[in-house]
Amino acid sequence: MKARKPTQSSCCGHDDHHDHQPRKTAHDHTAGHSHDDRHSHSHDDDDHDHSHGGGDLKQEIIVTAIVVVLFLIGFIFEQQLHNTPYSIAEYAVLIPAYLLSGWGVLSSAGRNILKGKVFDENFLMTIATLGAIAIHLLPEAVAVMLFFRIGELFQESAVGRSRKSISALLEVRPDTANLKINGEVRQVSPESVKVGDMILVKPGEKVPLDGEILDGNSQVDTSALTGESVPRTVKPGETVLAGMINQSGVLTIRTTKLFGESSIARILELVENASSKKAETEKFIRKFAKIYTPIVVFLSLAVAILPPLFMNNPTDADRFRWVYNALVLLVISCPCGLVISIPLGYFGGVGGAAKRGVLVKGSTYLDTLAAVNTVVFDKTGTLTQGVFKVTQIIPKNGFTEEKLLALAAQVESHSNHPVAQSIRTAYGRAIGESQVQDYKEIAGHGIQAKVGNQLVIAGNDRLLHRENIAHDVCQVDGTVVHLAANGTYAGRIIIADELKEDAVEAIRSLRKIGVEKTIMLTGDNQSVADGVARQLGLSGYRAELLPEGKVEAIEQILRESGKGKVAFVGDGINDAPVIARADVGMAMGGLGSDAAIETADVVIMTDAPSKIAEAIQIGRKTHRIVIQNIVLAMAVKGFFIILGAFGLASLWEAVFADVGVALLAVLNANRVVR
Repeated sequence: MKARKPTQSSCCGHDDHHDHQPRKTAHDHTAGHSHDDRHSHSHDDDDHDHSHGGGDLKQEIIVTAIVVVLFLIGFIFEQQLHNTPYSIAEYAVLIPAYLLSGWGVLSSAGRNILKGKVFDENFLMTIATLGAIAIHLLPEAVAVMLFFRIGELFQESAVGRSRKSISALLEVRPDTANLKINGEVRQVSPESVKVGDMILVKPGEKVPLDGEILDGNSQVDTSALTGESVPRTVKPGETVLAGMINQSGVLTIRTTKLFGESSIARILELVENASSKKAETEKFIRKFAKIYTPIVVFLSLAVAILPPLFMNNPTDADRFRWVYNALVLLVISCPCGLVISIPLGYFGGVGGAAKRGVLVKGSTYLDTLAAVNTVVFDKTGTLTQGVFKVTQIIPKNGFTEEKLLALAAQVESHSNHPVAQSIRTAYGRAIGESQVQDYKEIAGHGIQAKVGNQLVIAGNDRLLHRENIAHDVCQVDGTVVHLAANGTYAGRIIIADELKEDAVEAIRSLRKIGVEKTIMLTGDNQSVADGVARQLGLSGYRAELLPEGKVEAIEQILRESGKGKVAFVGDGINDAPVIARADVGMAMGGLGSDAAIETADVVIMTDAPSKIAEAIQIGRKTHRIVIQNIVLAMAVKGFFIILGAFGLASLWEAVFADVGVALLAVLNANRVVR
């Protein structure tokens, strides 16, 4: 919610707000901490470590190549190696291959057993392969570990590709800052720079801290923060953010935030915490694996023991056959494909979104985005530019345009609201502190102050009616500030705020992807809200809302939304409570407030409303791919489990069924990034 929503004048009972509420500073994160427990971290305790000693990918490929060579020797010359005394040659070739390829699985199984976590995919593969070695099927045992390792390499490669999109953010972390002290420039750590210090940023260097440009013109590359490749032109008076790259001129910047509070530091923190917020599907698969794995182990044990008990005089060959069937069942049943591909699908979704300038703070919000059928917008700074300009000055009762503007600038001198700033910008002169006294805000109406020997009020039409000020017009098109001095109407100032370039396209895109409702919440009056809603083609709006009214409005929309989810998009410090209350909160992150960005589940780094539809589509595609992987894995495994239980599938088929499903699932999950 905005601290003050500028409004059009409205007469005779219309509930206008030109309301001067105190704005919180950028460092006040109270609103950000009001978020509900949806943001509590949900760490999974399970050790599903499939790492192969933690080496880099190149080392993994070399080790895998050695195993492939040993495996091919053992497979091609199996008969000759097997016929050596005590099969020594066969063991000498294939046991090293088994240990090299399966050490990660074996050590993980051992560690988990010591921790009391016996039943997982590592345990299944360990007993299946050790069983195969026990019945002298060494090539099959090596094949299980080798193909699993190859599947892991594919997974690591896919994770690496999706991680690149996110790690681009980590690469923009500035290492040094050029601190300017008494005309001298010293290289220091960004963490040691204080608020108000002056720093120098040369062409090609990263901006180390958020700040305001004092001197210099340049173009800055914002792609790491926003995903946009087009450089932005900056000049004195404008804000630059840590992580931007200076491309041309030398910039002198006065810092406005400590490094730990800068935009890039917050983004890094969000990225690092994203993996802790797991989707329900991800949590379900972990829980499912915990129940499924022991069932499979006992079923395999039953397959190995029970059939020979019901046979008359079973031979060693019969017993061997049912033990073999049990091992086949264990390998087929391994839930690796699911355990690997589901988190990878979500990770790909987060990475793919980051690549497009949309930061999703965890996989759980991808699932929520997929179910969104109502998008609710704040107006100023979200759908509109939030850059106000004085377009018309209409003096009355003997006041001139110059005198009216000066009076408005003086009475607005203590406000940080964009409307007040636009009036002071239009005035363009310094305002002495002694000129304005007894400053007082009137919530929902405007402000009152003593300017010289005049008692001045500035605000909406409702303020004029409250103070019984006679005036000539109530209905005015546009955002308006009325002024009166010593009980006499002095005139009005009209201020314009333009729609964002892609706002119309954003609403059109949402309708195209099937979002049923697009609703705007604003403190502006009915006339202004109606004009914006008609321009954009919104399905509804709620106007003249006081700050607490927005929370009540979102509560009502949530009740009316049925099974669908509600997204709220805002950018201001006071939007934080509404962002927190929505099913999925989205913040304009380019120059949005810290509180809104911290509270939001999704941050749009470009400040472009058109990215909302893109974020929803990424959520839907991720959800589709995850469901496809679950169905694929369950169907294939179910089919081969039936074949394995009846002895209709060999260990080779089991290996290809398990690894094949995992590979297909990984490749499918990788589609999200693209």
